[in-house]
Amino acid sequence: MAKELTTRKENYSQWYNDLVIKADLAENSAVRGCMVIKPYGYAIWEKMQSILDGMFKKTGHSNAYFPLFIPKSFFSKEAAHVEGFVKECAVVTHYRLKKDENSNEIVVDETAKLEEELIVRPTSETIIWNTYKNWIQSYRDLPILVNQWVNVVRWEMRTRLFLRTTEFLWQEGHTAHATEAEAIGEAEKMINLYADFAENYMGMPVIKGSKTEEERFAGAVDTYAIEAMMQDGKALQSGTSHFLGQNFAKAFDVRFSSREGKLEYVWATSWGVSTRLMGALIMAHSDDNGLVLPPKLAPIQVVIVPIYKSQDEMKRVCEAAVKIREELEASGLSVKFDDRDTHKPGWKFSEYEMKGVPVRIAIGPRDLDNNTVEVARRDTLEKQVVARNSVDDVVRGLMEEIQQNIFRKSLDFRRNNTHCVDNWEEFRDIMKNRPGFVLAHWDGTRETENRIKEETKATIRCIPFDAETEKGKCIYTGKPSDKRVLFAIAY
Repeated sequence: MAKELTTRKENYSQWYNDLVIKADLAENSAVRGCMVIKPYGYAIWEKMQSILDGMFKKTGHSNAYFPLFIPKSFFSKEAAHVEGFVKECAVVTHYRLKKDENSNEIVVDETAKLEEELIVRPTSETIIWNTYKNWIQSYRDLPILVNQWVNVVRWEMRTRLFLRTTEFLWQEGHTAHATEAEAIGEAEKMINLYADFAENYMGMPVIKGSKTEEERFAGAVDTYAIEAMMQDGKALQSGTSHFLGQNFAKAFDVRFSSREGKLEYVWATSWGVSTRLMGALIMAHSDDNGLVLPPKLAPIQVVIVPIYKSQDEMKRVCEAAVKIREELEASGLSVKFDDRDTHKPGWKFSEYEMKGVPVRIAIGPRDLDNNTVEVARRDTLEKQVVARNSVDDVVRGLMEEIQQNIFRKSLDFRRNNTHCVDNWEEFRDIMKNRPGFVLAHWDGTRETENRIKEETKATIRCIPFDAETEKGKCIYTGKPSDKRVLFAIAY
């Protein structure tokens, strides 16, 4: 298998693009800016989706579905929200095509113009809150805890597979509450849930915090985010949760009769993660040999490759391999036995290394004679010879060990590339020559935030929840500051 990748050191961006294609995760489509998620890539997304969906349901949420098309007039009802998406909206103006009599081409039928133009869903707050108006009359109808798994469209000029595409897949939760405290609690709960998923399933450490006013979601009172460091030192926002206050309830006149009999506006949240998590997973762990997947998200956790020369050897080896597969599957592992005779073992080794399969087992005639197998782990590329009767115990142990090692390695990388900085020269040097996370003081103004961004491309990723009170001076203006914020160059 031709598996050469551009190395991370040589060109990190090209390495990522190469890896997405060669690991068979996705490819560009005929539609500009859109992607085809291939079966192996989609299998990883399905595991993410399944785990997250279970976590949502355990916290009381239910799935629903709302329309892809949103009347344009809905976007005029929440000014801050529409301003945040106005440049990214795809608009449907007609509902029919026809054949041109002169050219024989298929053209838009100008007589089939919509009375009101429709926006292809960039996010669903407006259509959902228009619906909630019909669902909510009394405090007895609250809370509403709804999520949907859908696609959205945001017309991007510069796209990259998984990280930024015109159409992408995501989930978006939209909840309605009787009190401000309950809504804020919901938004905090969901950002903590995302952090739990990122760290304990993706093996990717994150920093939780609040967004600045400049970086806040359009229409939100407050936005919480998890930020992860990729191997090039850049930040990737990996999930957001928004406290929407009563903004959308007021825009769509969603009120309820309280226990005291008063008519009050509902309090709202929204929260979501997308297929961008696929990009995070790739960039956080993979190496110059291909993908490195945490076992909890790997579609194939173990692959068994038989090695033989003759038909007799093939029969003996395959019989033993099938027994090993059945044993591991009985332990709850996802196992593939690759008995294809169209590819040599070395080619298969390279293929599964590229695809990031956590554990590979090789078994041949000599192994049968010695009652052993060869076990290789993807994260460290280490191999060991294991007694046949201990394969199940060893492999199950490796699953946990690999999961923890991947997280530990990412955490160490982040620690080594996070800097506390107190002067502007050092700040600029880091952002220019050795990108990473910088904890620095900021004077709290949008003007300073924008100037720092213009001069260094660094943005305030979040104000960490665990930031301690610490008197200092703004990195740029020298004005007083009482805590450090997290700066980074971001995707």
